[in-house]
Amino acid sequence: MNSPNKEWQFWIDRGGTFTDIIARKPGGELISRKLLSENPEQYQDAALQGIKELLHLDNGLTNDILVLKMGTTVGTNALLERKGEPTVLLITQGFKDCLRIAYQNRPDIFALNIQLPELLYQQVIEVEERLNVLGEVLTPLNKHQVEPALQALFQQGFRSVAIVLMHAWKYPEHELQLASLAKQIGFTQISVSHQVSPFIKNR
Repeated sequence: MNSPNKEWQFWIDRGGTFTDIIARKPGGELISRKLLSENPEQYQDAALQGIKELLHLDNGLTNDILVLKMGTTVGTNALLERKGEPTVLLITQGFKDCLRIAYQNRPDIFALNIQLPELLYQQVIEVEERLNVLGEVLTPLNKHQVEPALQALFQQGFRSVAIVLMHAWKYPEHELQLASLAKQIGFTQISVSHQVSPFIKNR
């Protein structure tokens, strides 16, 4: 049963255990649902299931939704708990330790025992490639150097790869080629910096 006008509004918070849904009906009344975030025996997606239940829909969705906003703590929890998929980092040659060195921030400047945060990746491949700030190729991308190293890590069980190259935020050609290579090898999670955050100095 569809509402006579497009005034349904939904706000959804998907957590690791529960998905909470708040809906505003066309007349202004607020209603809610709480569903298990993972319940494959009953539904494939908790957010969609909750919307269907509130709209009394059996199949598909409706075009009567005006607002749909969704937030999730799943990614945040994975980062905090370090429970994400083991990841390979592809980075421009010469910058292997760049993310480890970071900005050298010292919350406690006089601390003698400095506790560094655990890195979010497990393996690093330095890629023979370099573009300058104008997008000119200083070192051509050497896919023949990357492929066997990436293939070996895939055979070890890695399925996630993050690609971060110099100046790719503006000139992404090399990142795109590496992403295509990773996909051909079989990696299922491929993150490229120019798509995740296409801004200079934002890594």
